[in-house]
Amino acid sequence: MKTFIELAKTRYSVRKYKPTSIPTELLAQVLEAGRIAPTGCNNQPQRVKVITAAEDLAKVDQCTPCRFGAPAVLLVCYDKTVCWRREFDGKSCGVADACIVATHMMLQAHDLGLGTCWVMYFDPAKVAEQFALPEHIVPVAILPIGYPVDDAAPAPTKRFGVENMLL
Repeated sequence: MKTFIELAKTRYSVRKYKPTSIPTELLAQVLEAGRIAPTGCNNQPQRVKVITAAEDLAKVDQCTPCRFGAPAVLLVCYDKTVCWRREFDGKSCGVADACIVATHMMLQAHDLGLGTCWVMYFDPAKVAEQFALPEHIVPVAILPIGYPVDDAAPAPTKRFGVENMLL
């Protein structure tokens, strides 16, 4: 069993997927990880659209070139009517909540042998139009999800030391 740090260190953005469908029970586990993610005041504003139908995947392709052939996509959004807001400046935690949820789902997917890629390269207005999202639902991330191709590998990256993130 991997420790959390091993899981976090080995997860990477997958940019090429097998066309194999994801079993419903695995998608359910990924969604459960998102459901239990912490959110501001536990308001749970996250809303996730599971996209697997060919016609809906084609809609995703109209919104971003970054589906990478994944057989499924999780459209991670938040409901701005239920987000906690900081009383000092009214700042909503909707984006932060959606990001925490997406991270939980990405790590759970990796633990199950699935790959994901955080995609923020999309036009939110086009996504809202394509999927008929109500005005109060805000798309934050598109997560292609599926089985990585056999030769999938992380892109070369350089991680700075901990000292670079400390104030």
